[in-house]
This record gives sequence, C-alpha cells and structure tokens, in this order.
Amino acid sequence: MNETVTRLADVDTSARYHAAVLSSERITPPESNDEVRELVLSIDLPDFRFHVGQSIGVVAPGSPEFGKADHIRLYSVADLPHHLDDGTVRIKICVRRCSYVDSYSGEEYPGVASNYLCDRKVGDVITITDPIGVPFRIPENHDAHLILIGTGTGIAPFRAFVKHIYRTTPDWRGRILLFYGANSGLELLYMNEEIDDFAQYYDRETFEAFQALSPRPNWADPIAWDHAIGQRGDEIWKLMGQPGTHVYLAGLEKMRPELDRVFAALAGSEESWERRRAELAAGGRWVELLY
Repeated sequence: MNETVTRLADVDTSARYHAAVLSSERITPPESNDEVRELVLSIDLPDFRFHVGQSIGVVAPGSPEFGKADHIRLYSVADLPHHLDDGTVRIKICVRRCSYVDSYSGEEYPGVASNYLCDRKVGDVITITDPIGVPFRIPENHDAHLILIGTGTGIAPFRAFVKHIYRTTPDWRGRILLFYGANSGLELLYMNEEIDDFAQYYDRETFEAFQALSPRPNWADPIAWDHAIGQRGDEIWKLMGQPGTHVYLAGLEKMRPELDRVFAALAGSEESWERRRAELAAGGRWVELLY
C-alpha cells in the first residue's frame, strides 16, 4: 500500500443516511476560547459498518445563492462503534465551532458545517454519508512502534484507535507515542479535568502522550511541533528507521508542511526526509487523514 491521504474531494459521498442526535456536550472548559463539542449519533441501520480511523461525511445545508445546495464536511469517528440489541448503531464525533476570514473582503464568516452541528439539539436528525477513508490498522507485529500525530479534533480518531488497541490486543508490546497539537492548553481535547480520556493509558509502559502548544496561546500561530518533537528528536528518528514503525497523521492539512520542516531538520536535509517518508509510505507505514 502506498502513502494514503484521505481528502473529501477524493471520495464518493452520494450514499446518504439519517442519524439522530442523542447528546451534544461541550468538552472544552468554559474559560477556553474554543468550543469543541462531542456529539453522540444514533443510526437506525444495523448494516452500517465502519473501521477505527474512518470518518463520516456530515451534510449541512449549503448556500443556494452560491450554487451549493449541500455542504459536506468530514468528521472522524471519535470512539469505538456501539451496536445495540435494537439494531441501532451509536457513534461519536468531535466538532470545533469554526469561522473563517474571506481573503478578499477580510470579513469573518461562521463555518457552515461546524456551526450547523454545534447548534443541533437532542432529537434533531442530520444527514450523513458512508464511512470514508482508509482506517488506521493495528500492525500484525505487536512489537511494532506507533507514532501518532494529530491537531485539533484530529485527536478523535486516535482516541478510538488507542482504545481499540488496548481492548483487542492484550499482548501489544510496541511503544505508542502520541503527539497532539493545540493553540492553548485549555483546548486539549480529552486531556482536561472534565474528560481526561487518555488518563487510563498513562500507567501503561507502552503509551506516552506529548502536548505541542502554540507559543502564544489563543493566537493563530503555528503549533510548536519543533519543540515537542525536537525534544525527542534522536529517539523519534531512530524509531522511524526501524522496519516495524508506523506513523499516522490526523487533523488539519496545513500540519503536513509544518511537520515536513521539523522532520527535515531531524533528518539533516529535505532530501533525507523525503527518502525516509517514501520508505515508510512504500511499506504502508505512513497514513494521513487530513481535513
């Protein structure tokens, strides 16, 4: 399998299903400038199947005046699937309320899909698509090492993936290093006092989590990947050179060039890093889920 990059433009979103909102809970602290919500959805379709690491497309009302009847956005499934006895399937997604600035006018507009979802109430019915994206797979070699790198709600698929590994693979012996980037410590999803989802894994010898924050919290500065990853640079570079190491990325597409810069510094040159990444990709050991 070659390098895998999942983008909305590359997938078929024609199949549509209905999902009811069972709950919508803010998971960032009240003092945080960022609102991130966890939505639990119920799908009345027993055959609805997906794998850990996949996403669903959420169909929000578009802007007919701009020629878009629908607006589709990918959201990673943030937990393991729950198949109930009544035939329904429950999934969780994480949504960050977003806005964007028009590059021409300079005006700020609310993000269509994120605001649509954050405003949904219990009992509302939304439209979703088939599961999308190549899932993150547990390597057959349970001594393999995993380097997981995510930003923002990109931590959602890793939440499910790490839980999946430790629930289904009791003989897992490889190391799992999770690097998570955020603009401020307050928006660290699932790693705050309200919902410390990864805390149950901290006592495992094989799992380590690291935070990569913006140097100026609440600003739009790049995440300080060079600091978080660079502190363990020799170790990470050594792991990447081992045949059993897999690297999984999830989150905003703009993280890719930032990480390329950091890894090129570890490698000593852009050419050395490109060769190493190509080796990982050729072996199916470099997978990206980008938004």
